[in-house]
Order: sequence, then structure tokens, then C-alpha cells
Amino acid sequence: MDEEKSAKGKSLDAAATLQAFGECAEAVAATTKKLQKAAILGDYLKTLSDPDLTRAARYFAGQQFAQNDARTTNVGGSIISAALSEATGFSPEDLYPRWVRLGDPGDLAEEIVKEAHKTREPTITLAEAESLISRLSETRGIRNKTALLAAVLHRATPLEAKYLVKLLASDLRIGLREGLVEDAIARVFGQSLADVAYANMLLGDIGETATRARRADLRDVSMRLFHPIKFMLATPAADLTDIARTMPEEFLVEDKFDGIRAQAHVANGRVAIYSRTMDEITHRFPELVDPLRSLPTDVIIDGEIVPASDEAFLPFSELQKRLGRKTVGTQLLQAVPVILVAYDLLYADGKILIDEPLAERRRILEELAPGSGPLRLSQGKIFTEASLLDEEFDRARARGNEGLMIKSPSSLYKPGRRGREWLKLKRAIATLDVAVTAVEVGHGRRRHLLSDYTFAVRRSNEEEELLNIGKAYSGLTDQELLELTEWFKAHTLQEFAHGRVRVVEPKIVIEVTFDRVQPSKRHNSGYALRFPRILRLRPDKTAREIDTLETVRRLVEGG
Repeated sequence: MDEEKSAKGKSLDAAATLQAFGECAEAVAATTKKLQKAAILGDYLKTLSDPDLTRAARYFAGQQFAQNDARTTNVGGSIISAALSEATGFSPEDLYPRWVRLGDPGDLAEEIVKEAHKTREPTITLAEAESLISRLSETRGIRNKTALLAAVLHRATPLEAKYLVKLLASDLRIGLREGLVEDAIARVFGQSLADVAYANMLLGDIGETATRARRADLRDVSMRLFHPIKFMLATPAADLTDIARTMPEEFLVEDKFDGIRAQAHVANGRVAIYSRTMDEITHRFPELVDPLRSLPTDVIIDGEIVPASDEAFLPFSELQKRLGRKTVGTQLLQAVPVILVAYDLLYADGKILIDEPLAERRRILEELAPGSGPLRLSQGKIFTEASLLDEEFDRARARGNEGLMIKSPSSLYKPGRRGREWLKLKRAIATLDVAVTAVEVGHGRRRHLLSDYTFAVRRSNEEEELLNIGKAYSGLTDQELLELTEWFKAHTLQEFAHGRVRVVEPKIVIEVTFDRVQPSKRHNSGYALRFPRILRLRPDKTAREIDTLETVRRLVEGG
């Protein structure tokens, strides 16, 4: 018996290393079958102690911290590159072409550590990785962060270095999303996937969810406010026929506002507002705090922050002046007033509402949200004929909004899901959300700015590969370009032509419009956009939410 315990202890110790984590990740990446990925992950997770299970579940979900933890490491490509250079002796000039060739900082770390070091024994535990990530979040200054990371990388095995860097980049790129991690947890600990997903949503921590699943303790979980819940998403409607075919006999129609999605949490006098990217943005919209605080009960509201003066909506470009600011001064508050338009209710008066039909959620919301002021209820109308939406679309556009939202009154709120129970009808001209992959110095008065952007779409919703599809030069203000120039310099992966051309981390999302899509051998997507123009920045979106090659093909087929 003692020998069995001893063997088990050694197994647990071995499993709790970053090396074992990496070996599991490699096995997951080696298969495209979701069930097999879940099985491999589950077999690994069950070998871990509770503390290491918590860590591993978070890391496999692509999270450095629990979702309800607001800390960030602020470690970008420049710090990773400098730390790898310091740890291995490779110069930055040696690293750049490898980074571009490999396309992944973790793969770069593995390759150069393998070349630079003699054979090393794995020494980094998951607990040490957690400690490093926490210390990086607390450390100020690029040099200090670089030295801290380099010291760990210097003694890492190639596989340890690979997955440590991937964790810091918050993207394992092994074809494993949070939903699959939930599936693996459910399967290996004999729980229903619905219970695991529901508990994870309420707790905001897939690590704690995993340990609760092991103990079969998922039912008695209450809502934890002040961690953002994933937003339910809408699917673009092809046309009115698509809406008529999809919606029930009666359906709800609202304006589609041209602002940023926001989720407001209110409890015990505390107010927090979160963006679609799960970042807290309360400080950027201080005029919304008191109206939310004055609500008669604790709530989680889903809605849209829109620039508006009295009853008139302002262009989105006005709102952009407030996005990205650490502080918003009195002058800007007066120049760009905003409102929060509430259109859904996820929680109220101690009750979780996401499993109630939309009609019931709206009924309760109507009792809480006023019809005017900084916080106001969206105006919903019941339609029975999709053919009448053409006129309503024109009226929405005349009110300064993007188009229409069409929703089934019976729809439940499905966090992070994009279904057909919510449809959106946008502007007639074609647009795409894309990620910037490379930038160039501009010309004329913009010769000191990085103003020419090459951009890409995703290969598919499941495949994260980015495929370039165009290049745009116009659409952003000089102030926006100035701020982005500094960001791109700090997140450069490779420089060409003495810094005039830079390959950058693909984290900046922009919305572009264009005349049409045409086949092209110039870009690896196989297509090019004719006369693309930047409509606006999309700081509310991540690179995982950009459009896919399938969307582009549909535009081509549609003419």
C-alpha cells in the first residue's frame, strides 16, 4: 500500500510539471478530432492535485488568471523577444526571421532554446509558472519584466519554454477552446456538460469549476457578480427571406446601435461596466455610474454604450475619442456624451434569468430601466411580417443607427453562442472585421506614422490561421494613427527596410469596407478587396472574433 501511495505521489509530481502540461498539449494539437482532444485532456487532468487541476484548466482554456481576476501581465511580443534573446544569446536580428517563418512565439522559443542549450531536465512546475505569471503582473517596467522572464527561460527545456511563452501570449494554438476544456472536465469527472458550462459561467473560473466537478459539487453554485459573462451573439441575416424563414410568427425588432457592447454589474452600491473583450471600462464612462447605482435592485444588464446628445445619436467616430483613454476629462465628457441602452437582463433581485425566455427578461427589464436619461431601455417592436422590415430598417438608419436586431421572444440567453434566434440586419454595403498583420510608414504628412495596414481574416471559426486579404491606407484620424503607431512599435515581430515595414502582433481589429472581392494570387487567402477603406477601429473585438474565409467566399458568390 505504501509503495502504491509513493508511486502515485511521484505520478502527481510528474504530472504537475510544465513539461507534462506541454506533452499533453502536444498530443491534443496532434489530433483534429474533438472527442479525442477531450479524452487526452481528461486523462491528464485527472492525474493532478486540486491546486494543479485549477492551474491546468485555466491554462488550457487560454487564461493566465481566472476570468473573474482582472490582473494582466502586459507581456507583449517585444518583451518575449527580448527575454528569449537574453536567455539564449540569439540577437533580435536572429529571432525576427524565425518568428515570421514560424508564426508563433511559442514555436520560436522551442526552436531557439533547443539550439542554445544542452540537454536539460525539466524543473518548472505549474505552481512556479503561476508564480511567474503573478510576479509579471505585479512588476513594472519593460526591463524588469524582461529580466524576470529571461531568468526562467534560461533554465527551461525547449518544451517548457514553448508553453511558457504560449501561456504569456494567452493563445496555445492547439485547437482547444474553453468549451472543449469544459467537455473534457465533464467527461473525466462524470458530470453533465450543461452543469459544467453553467457553473463555469457563474463562477468565472474554469479552474474552480474543474475542482468542483471532481467533487460533484456543481449544483449549489450562485452567481458571482463583477466578473463578465460572455455575451450572446447575433448571426447576420442574408436578407428578409432569411428572417422570414428563421423567425417565429411574432418576433421582436430593435434598432442595432452603432456603439460598443457593454455589460453592467450592479450590487450593494458597486457598479462595474465590462466590454465585449471582458475588460472593465467603468472609468471611461463615469456618467453612467450613478444612474446604474440608482436602480432598485442588483442586476446584470446587457446593452450598448452609444454616443448621444439629447435624443440624437452621434457617429461612432465620436465615441472612439473616449476609447482607450485611461482618464476621461470634463471637456471630453461634455464633448462626447454617452448613454447606455439596455436591451437584456441576465440577473436581477438575486435571480439568474438567462434560462428565462427573452419576453420575460424584457418584461422585468422594462420595470427597472427608465425610458430616458443616461440609462434607458431599448425600444422593441413586435412584427409578424418580415416584408415590413425594409421600412423599419430605413427608419433605424434615419435615427443614426446601424440597422436592425431581430430576436425570437422565446430565445434563452446563451453566453458566448452565436445562434439563429438573434439575427442582425446591417448596412447594405459590405464590411468585414479583420486583424492588422503588418504596417508601413505612410507618405506626405503621414510619413512619420505607421498608417498603411495589411489585414487578414481567419481561415475558419475552428482554425486560427490568419490569411491576408487586403491593404488599406485611409479612414483613421491622425490622432488614432499616432496612438496606434506607438502600439505597433511596441508589438513588432519583425522589421524590414529600416523599420518602414513591420510585421506586428495581430491583435488590432478594424472594420473595413470595399467595392467588391476578387480572386488574387497576391494574398494567401486567394482573394483581395477592391478599394478597401477603414471604417473604424473595433477595440471591442478580439482577433478570435474577426470574419472568416467562409464569409469572404459568400460575398464572392453573392456577387
